[in-house]
Amino acid sequence: MTSLKAYMLTKKKSLTIMLLLSILIGVMIVAQAYLLVTIIDGVFLQKQSFSEVLPLLGGLLFVFFLRTLFSYLSGRTGVKLGAQAKSFFRKALLKKYSRNPLQASLQGQSGQKVSMMMDAVDEMDSYFSSYIPQVIRSAFIPILILVIVFLEHVNTGLIMLITSPFIPIFMIIIGLQTKKKSEEQMDKLGEFSGRFLDTLQGLVTLKIFGQAKRQVELIKESSLGFRDATMEILKIAFTSSFMLELISMLSIGIVALEVALQLLIFDGITFYTAFLVLILTPEYYTGLKDLGSAFHNGQTSIGAAKKVMQELQQEEQAVEWGTEDLASHQPPQISIQQTGFSYGDEQFSLHGIQADIEPRANVAIVGKSGSGKTTLLHLLAGLLPASEGKVYVNGKELPAYKEEEWFNQLSYISQHPYIFAGTISDNIAIGANKSVTRTEIKQAAEQAGIAEMINMLKDGYDTPIGGGGRGLSGGEMQRVALARAFLKRPSVIFFDEPTTGLDVHTEKVLQTSMEKLSEHATVITVAHRLHTIKKADIILYLGNGRLKASGKHDNLLQTVPDYRRMVSLQQEGEA
Repeated sequence: MTSLKAYMLTKKKSLTIMLLLSILIGVMIVAQAYLLVTIIDGVFLQKQSFSEVLPLLGGLLFVFFLRTLFSYLSGRTGVKLGAQAKSFFRKALLKKYSRNPLQASLQGQSGQKVSMMMDAVDEMDSYFSSYIPQVIRSAFIPILILVIVFLEHVNTGLIMLITSPFIPIFMIIIGLQTKKKSEEQMDKLGEFSGRFLDTLQGLVTLKIFGQAKRQVELIKESSLGFRDATMEILKIAFTSSFMLELISMLSIGIVALEVALQLLIFDGITFYTAFLVLILTPEYYTGLKDLGSAFHNGQTSIGAAKKVMQELQQEEQAVEWGTEDLASHQPPQISIQQTGFSYGDEQFSLHGIQADIEPRANVAIVGKSGSGKTTLLHLLAGLLPASEGKVYVNGKELPAYKEEEWFNQLSYISQHPYIFAGTISDNIAIGANKSVTRTEIKQAAEQAGIAEMINMLKDGYDTPIGGGGRGLSGGEMQRVALARAFLKRPSVIFFDEPTTGLDVHTEKVLQTSMEKLSEHATVITVAHRLHTIKKADIILYLGNGRLKASGKHDNLLQTVPDYRRMVSLQQEGEA
């Protein structure tokens, strides 16, 4: 579903209810006018007593009540429709971002995505809650009133018919400008939100490098741009309101003048008819004027909706998981058959990777920076979909398995594992896919080599830590990630250079824990360290997005000059 029209087709029930309520409101408006005129004509001209008009007064009160009730129900239906629409499009955006979080994280700023899900979707609300209900009401009520006026007095009907087109013409002219300005406003808001969030996330870095003041100026510039775009829309809104009021009042004035001339000078109309058309005329123009106001808001919403639709329609690749179950938690056999992935036109691509990984194998993926090591790891983990070739697990294509079944089998430990705001215990327990006891958490922490550090803390495992791991060192965060893996006991483990940047002692502690964790699992590591590479059963050597060679360390050292040079540089760096 990629358009507002397509979405509205799924809401036929709500549209039908609003149409029925609009018909009832129109009937109540006409009934109210007839009753009011009949009462006033009876009391002042026909000299009827209060008791004679009392039933009519009761009927008028009942009509007032019904009109109010139907208007309330119509508005409530519109509000409900708007709430459902916002929920639907937010879920659609969230589903898109979560279906492929790696690609989503590479496309645009986080702040822009937050602004898209919150602000842009909120802007769509008035299209469903205000514009659509008003269009339905204006499609029936003014026509009904016009028919009644024509039946009562043709001249007034002709004046209303001639003057009313000025309102929709003006609506179209203003609406097109509003839509354009609304799109500009959403662009400015997205730019401002993205820059502001990026600045908050990188505040320490900006401060250290002396770029904080410059970033303040950039945020100020974005803020002023958003302010100017908002003021442009407000200026159009005020102009629109003024012109709609002016056209309506002039039209009502012309009708009143014509009725007065017919009643007082030419004696071509009765008081009853004159009063009736004068009561119905403002209702007629109010309906058109409200449509004009709703049209303005609707165009603002359409501008926001266009941005949302463009985001939803933006080309993406996603892993479509099947329904197969993995037989057991035994390490599987993995086969990579001419597999590749592309991040998009003129962006990095991985091509033609071919390899077979036996159960409990120790695999190292090596190569220069930017050669595609992490991309291949993501493909094997099922975090990215293969754009060419296949990845087979136990003889079946990886996407054939249930997503949950596959992810329950593996652990992924990156250079920067994410630590959530909460206690240390909570962060370790994330690794389990079931309820775990404190004893199990402590055992996992001991296996990961972090238990001693935790026991030294005042609150132990209940020590709170900040989002992103504030309060923990890089090595401690890695050990929390390892503790999660020990708790999960995976059959496939992916390491993405987890020891990069750590001191020698911390690296040795981690290496010991990693080896212990790997005893009963297939291990696939993006590696730089020579000792990690030497231990591998098979090495996949990548270059420029392609598999240059594969085999054991000694064999590659003798047969692949580029690999030999890479190892020499590594040895010089460790010397």
